Amino acid sequence: MKNLKLKIIFKYLRPYKKEFLYGALALLIVNILSVVIPLEVKNIIDQLQNGFSSDFVLSKSLWLILLATCMGLIRLFSRQIVFGIGRKVEVNLRQKLFDHLLIQDPEWIQKKGSGDIISRATSDVENIRRLLGFTVLSLCNITLAYSFTIPSMFSINRILTISALMIFPLILGIVSLFGSRMVNQRKAQQESLSKLSDLIQEDLSGISAIKIYAQENAEKREFNIHNDAYRNSAIKLARTASTLFPLLQGISSISLLILLGLGTFQLESGFITIGGLVALILYVERLVFPTALLGFTLNTFQLGQVSIDRVEEIFKNNPNIVDSTNTKFLKKRVKGLLEAKHLTVRYPGSKFNSLNGLNFKIYPGELIAIVGPIGCGKTTLAKSLGRTIEIPDGQLFLDEIDVKTIKLEDLRKNIAIVPQEAFLFTSTISENLRFGEPKAPKRLVKESATKAALIDDINNFPQKFQTIVGERGITLSGGQRQRTALGRALLVNSPVVILDDALASVDNNTAARIIDEMRERSNKTILMISHQLSVAATCDRVLVMDKGVIVQEGNHKELLKENGLYKQLWERELATNIVKS
Repeated sequence: MKNLKLKIIFKYLRPYKKEFLYGALALLIVNILSVVIPLEVKNIIDQLQNGFSSDFVLSKSLWLILLATCMGLIRLFSRQIVFGIGRKVEVNLRQKLFDHLLIQDPEWIQKKGSGDIISRATSDVENIRRLLGFTVLSLCNITLAYSFTIPSMFSINRILTISALMIFPLILGIVSLFGSRMVNQRKAQQESLSKLSDLIQEDLSGISAIKIYAQENAEKREFNIHNDAYRNSAIKLARTASTLFPLLQGISSISLLILLGLGTFQLESGFITIGGLVALILYVERLVFPTALLGFTLNTFQLGQVSIDRVEEIFKNNPNIVDSTNTKFLKKRVKGLLEAKHLTVRYPGSKFNSLNGLNFKIYPGELIAIVGPIGCGKTTLAKSLGRTIEIPDGQLFLDEIDVKTIKLEDLRKNIAIVPQEAFLFTSTISENLRFGEPKAPKRLVKESATKAALIDDINNFPQKFQTIVGERGITLSGGQRQRTALGRALLVNSPVVILDDALASVDNNTAARIIDEMRERSNKTILMISHQLSVAATCDRVLVMDKGVIVQEGNHKELLKENGLYKQLWERELATNIVKS
């Protein structure tokens, strides 16, 4: 597992290996100078024992200032490079993560929870940035500091060096002891934060439902539970960290006391000079800080490892619906011929087929209504046509081409689906209409709004097409949202348009006007999945579905002559309208 983590870390750093080498080289020079300066101090002090000279002191002081200045500038350079690499990895990783999320199946995103995914794309990526910036710099610095400092200390006095460093294994043992605990606590904190983010995201999206059912207090209590869980996990981690870091610093300082105590006897015995003792003190102080910082470094490293797991978990999830190796782009304009041959679809985990050997043929330019009771498979059919769910090979065709062999991008450009739940972005009406064709001219935007019977509503808004619709189109009515989504689909000029109950929030007269507009101004193949049989009655043909198959087919008048499901649904709608009136 550790080797796997290292491979992932190297994968993140690979594009910046040249910059990393420059940073490592600068850090190497800094550590060499950190060893040279105490040795220079030792030589100056020892030479002053033979007599004081102001010229000597001045020249050596300037020399030490020069060395210290060079070391400071090079240290600054190394930090800027390494921290810069961390920032670049952060930006690149977040972009790759976003790109990967865009190809995922919608069902997986919904199941995972947007709050959890947002947490991974923000705080977890930030933790990885710290790992590849601060942690890498700190670990490299600690390794180089020990590698250069300890041999220099041994060259001055072995006994004092061993005595001063005897306490350091205890520090490493404490760090190791606290390490696993901090990993678990940090993981618990991240999971608590994800749940909190998920709740906030969900409640803000469903704020209308919360107010309608007066559930503000219930949501406050739910938030309080998750907030307390996050607080408790954060406090546990803070307690561990606040215990570890002062403990390490205190133990590290003991080595200085040992050095001063034993150093006095070594001076009296003549085994070390005053300059040598001062140099050892400088060296030990140099090791105390990175050693004491080791706990914080370890914490950041462990946090980064947890975040790597969480981010890589997303990268490991591959969408089920992808282009196969034999898929191809459509070379000519689609006419709009749709055909199903024994189309059978079963959702994962279900015991029954949603579509059970469905057969139909829809010709270019036809206006087809698909009706049936709830759960008969109408929406599954719409998803199958757009391949937002997986379907078998050789069962669904567009212009006699198996849709499984068509590039997804090409298929979805030619089949526009307008769902019942119209999703609008927090932008203007114009930008929402242009979502599929961002560079569409104003003329086409206005034309699509006219076809969707939205133009009168837009003209009544003070800002007209520049009206901000708010989050998810909250400032618009349900019917306006549906017509905006319809206008968006019409603007892309797809040969096939599927309305999946997309006019459910529109009154019958407006729905009929929209259908007339679409019929007159285009030769599109239009499939209208609807519960509004009064609108379906105006279509060229009606396909009646039940239990995943087509049980009746014909126009409105023909179907009413039969004593079948369509007639039952029609009579039920008439009775419902009478009751409402």
